[in-house]
Amino acid sequence: MYHSALWITAAIRIFAEFAGYSRRSLPHGRWPVLALAAALLSAGCAPHASPRKLSIAAAADLQFALDDISRPFRQSHPEIDVAVTYGSSGNFYSEIRNQAPFDVFLSADSEYPRKLAQEGYADARSMFTYGVGRIVVWALAQSPLDLAHLQIHVLEADSVKHIAIANPQHAPYGRAAVAAMQSLGVYNRVESKLVLGENIAQTLQFVQSGAADVGIVALALALAPSTRAQGRYWEIPLDAYPKIEQAGVVLSRAKDIAGAREFCAYLQSAAARGRLKEYGFYLPDK
Repeated sequence: MYHSALWITAAIRIFAEFAGYSRRSLPHGRWPVLALAAALLSAGCAPHASPRKLSIAAAADLQFALDDISRPFRQSHPEIDVAVTYGSSGNFYSEIRNQAPFDVFLSADSEYPRKLAQEGYADARSMFTYGVGRIVVWALAQSPLDLAHLQIHVLEADSVKHIAIANPQHAPYGRAAVAAMQSLGVYNRVESKLVLGENIAQTLQFVQSGAADVGIVALALALAPSTRAQGRYWEIPLDAYPKIEQAGVVLSRAKDIAGAREFCAYLQSAAARGRLKEYGFYLPDK
């Protein structure tokens, strides 16, 4: 806007210089200058192109990591307005099949993007694994629960009345939590204590708010700068639950195919992978 004002001001000054001259009386050689002024005024008044909007559906475990990781992309691509919606991967799968206007889908597993590609809703060639998620038992820092000593058995403590997990019906992290509790032999004894979050971010909020005494959440959320000091966690062994391979894909109905591909390529860059590692994601071999 500032630069447009400069163009317009320059043009007005030139016009003002020649105000009162007719074409007959205009000094020789001044018509090209006046033409330039008209061009400047036209350029200054011309509407600027709107930023290209890139709409991303992202798994809730990326809520803090993606905001951080995508910052350099936003800075280097000011012409692209990156808009991220966070939620349950299963819900996004259903919404995309119902024509939700997303360009990129970053799922908390690889199954939903694969199914979308098979069904024609995503470009199979664009699918990539951006990280492998991990889960932890998480409690508030002031909680008296001894996570380090009791580990998974903290869920069985008499003082624990509510255990938050993501809804396993549509959240991959919820399915991983159930699988971990089953393989570690505590599920049957704690099932009645479970409270289900719509997604893994809401699961964390249940514990933060005191609605649950403890929760099984994504390591990426536990390590986020805004939550790191709020709680303590015990990491559940990787062999206790199926691998949480998280994948992204460009959607078939994407309005900005080029921007979507650029963003996905950036997520596979060394810089982005390094930041994902800091948030606790295992990185797949390239």
